[in-house]
This record gives sequence, C-alpha cells and structure tokens, in this order.
Amino acid sequence: MYIKDLHLTNYRNYQDLQLSFADKVNVIIGENAQGKTNLMEAIYVLAFSKSYRTSRDKELVQWEQNYAKIKGTVFKRNQTFPMEMQFSTKGKIAKLNHMEQRRLSDYIGALNVVMFAPEDLHLVKGSPQIRRRFIDMEIGQIQPVYIYHLGQYQKIVKQRNHLLKNLQRRQTNDRTMLEVLTEQLIEHAAIIVEKRFVFLDLLRKWAIPIHQGISDDKERLTITYFSSIDVSETAEREKIKTSYQSAFMNNMDKEIERGSTLFGPHRDDLLFFVNDKDVQTYGSQGQQRTTALSLKLAEIELIKSEVGEYPILLLDDVLSELDHYRQSHLLHTIQGKVQTFVSTTSVSDIQHETIQQAELFEVKNGTIIR
Repeated sequence: MYIKDLHLTNYRNYQDLQLSFADKVNVIIGENAQGKTNLMEAIYVLAFSKSYRTSRDKELVQWEQNYAKIKGTVFKRNQTFPMEMQFSTKGKIAKLNHMEQRRLSDYIGALNVVMFAPEDLHLVKGSPQIRRRFIDMEIGQIQPVYIYHLGQYQKIVKQRNHLLKNLQRRQTNDRTMLEVLTEQLIEHAAIIVEKRFVFLDLLRKWAIPIHQGISDDKERLTITYFSSIDVSETAEREKIKTSYQSAFMNNMDKEIERGSTLFGPHRDDLLFFVNDKDVQTYGSQGQQRTTALSLKLAEIELIKSEVGEYPILLLDDVLSELDHYRQSHLLHTIQGKVQTFVSTTSVSDIQHETIQQAELFEVKNGTIIR
C-alpha cells in the first residue's frame, strides 16, 4: 500500500501543491515553521478525515479562503483509487473513488496510516486520553464500524452528562430519561470494550516480542487494560453489559451528585509494565521510549496481519528524538517494505542507508524544492 500522489488546495500554508512520491521512503527537509508537518498532517487527514494536531477543522483552511481540499491517489490490493477530503464552513466531505461517503466509518480504513510523532513518546507517561486515542484510531482502521459505535457513544455521553448536571442542579427530576440514555450507552460501551479487548490481544502478540528484541532480551513488556468497571478481559459482550448495568444502577446517586458519567470506555486506560514494574511511574526515559517505539512498530505489523498490506508510516520530526540505537532499530524494521514519510530539519544525524536512498523534498515557506 502506498500513496502515489497528493494534491493540496488552500491547505494550511499550501495554496496549490501537487507531488508524486516514491513507494518506499520520502524525506521532507526544512527549517521549522516552513510546512513540513503540514504536509505530514495532510496525509494523516486524508486517511482519518481529521487532524492529530487540532479538533477545529477550520484551522486546516488557508487564511482568507473558504475551503481546503486534499486529494490523493492510493495503491492498495493491486488497484489504484482516488481519495478526497474537503473542508469548508458547511462542514467536511469525504470522497472515495469519486463517491461521497455519507458515514465516515465507510471512508476510514481505505488508507491505513501509522503516525509516529514526538508526542507519541508520551504515549506511556502521558494522560489516559492519549492512550485511549491510540486504541481508538487503530481499531477504527481495521474495523471501521468501531468508529460508528464510538461516535454514537460519545454523543450519548454528552447528552447524559447534560442531564446529570440538570439533575444535580435540580432543574429536572426526570430519572426515566436517565435510564433510557444509560441503556443506550451500555449497548455501545459493551461493543467498544469488547473490541478493545480483542485488539489488545493482537497488540500484545506483536508488541511483546518487539520490545524484547529492542531491549536485547533484558526486558519483558506487559500490557493491561484498566477498566472503570469490574470486568475480565475474557468477558463476552453480555457479561460486559451486565457489569455496566450493575455499576450504573448502584451509583446513580453518586453520578447525579458529581454531574458526570463515571463509568464507560471514556474512563478506561492502558497500563504498561516492564519486568513487572509500572513504566509510567517507575520506568526510565529509555524504557518509556522503548515501550512507545514497540507499540508503534507493533501497530505496523498488526495492521499488516489484519489488512494484508503494510500501512503508510509517518515519522514527523521523531527520529531526532530517538537515540542512535532505537533510531537504527526503527529504520531497519521498515526498510524496503513500508512506504515512509520522514520530516526532519536535517538528515546529517541520521546515518542509515534507508535515509540515504530516500526521495528528498525540501520545504521553504510552503514551496517544495525537489
């Protein structure tokens, strides 16, 4: 799988840009604030329909323009097809094979992308929200229907929290509506958690031996799902639903008192242990970075095993954040098999044949010099 070309219109600092790419490694060089990350972001947005840098789509549109467009040609499963994302004040439009997709869950997954940026090094020691986002984005790529259930779940949580706040302020006494929303919430929550458990099993399969290899057999990685309810990772959907029903029924007054939904996938987390010690709390920076790198490399192999082809890899200013050993391990792993986009201010510090043989693009103030 690879992107053959990309066309940006009114996107960030690119007014009109057309590029063709090598199917292996493409290096984007430039000083800071010239547009390197904007280009990487555009590929990500083409795949996921949203940015990893902002939740406000209007920020993707060039100043004083009323729309932005990203078009790309993708080669996957021995066929070529166009993808397109357009953003305007009216919202966003996703097109696959020239056909507008009514649901994003019908669009996401057509182009598989793994992003590795400096903030991903905080995957281990950062907030639970970062780890939940990591899980959600990866499951959504291999099972697009997950995006639908996640979207429905998030809408219901918002409605339910609004009602809980009204009950807290005694602006309503309608607990019947709370029960209705709770039942709806449980339906989607159980599906989400069940799919997360399945995904976690796949992630462990790849991440544990990768981590062992990077650490030269000195470290053993363990990944655990931390749930807001009392439920086993081996539990089936009906058992998960029963656990949620019990948690909500026994804590209704507490939720009203807090004005917030206290249970659900939005409260869950991933825990990482190296040699049985919590990496987030007790791990060295090196162990935390090895864990993050192991997870990212595992993502690549996991998607390959589920989709049948390697995803596209985006390395946005991250190589300079890794020491020579981890940098070499990453580049050696992807060499010759994954279309990769590397953004960096300089390649002089990256001594690896994968980079030396790459296609180079120089960015200066929104202009590409080949």
